[in-house]
Amino acid sequence: MNPKQPAAKPLVIAADHGGFELKTFLVKELERMGRPVVDLGCHSPESVDYPDYADRVAEAIARGEADMGILVCGSGIGISMAANRHRHIRAALVHDHLTARLARQHNDANVLVLGGRLLGPEVARDCLETFLATEFEGGRHSRRIAKFSCAPNELADAVPSSPRRPN
Repeated sequence: MNPKQPAAKPLVIAADHGGFELKTFLVKELERMGRPVVDLGCHSPESVDYPDYADRVAEAIARGEADMGILVCGSGIGISMAANRHRHIRAALVHDHLTARLARQHNDANVLVLGGRLLGPEVARDCLETFLATEFEGGRHSRRIAKFSCAPNELADAVPSSPRRPN
């Protein structure tokens, strides 16, 4: 996927107060790229709770309003943990070009997570462009990704385990 090629569905983006400034920058970057984007908040630097914004992105993806999302909080840690409570979400906290590429290529991440207090705008832009341009590799990674969506009691029936190595 080319980051400048319009997507069929918009991206959804949200942040808490710690990610507000970087989220605002990313919305402008997405618009510059010609990517449709829906900003789910927050809309000011006033203190808010990041789980609420992780839930908004997860719910929009669950409803089919978007296939991918972006989340930003101060460090990216809390909001990624909150997002990953949802079985259909594969939120990846990335810090650079390599982690953005691997999040998509090997983990089929559908939510990019950034730390608003840790990354400058140039690095964040690079992460965004790389994340959007990278396709999931599939193959050996598909079995692992399928396990993310299974409840622990469903796992044995749904997805075969990898072969065990002798000790």
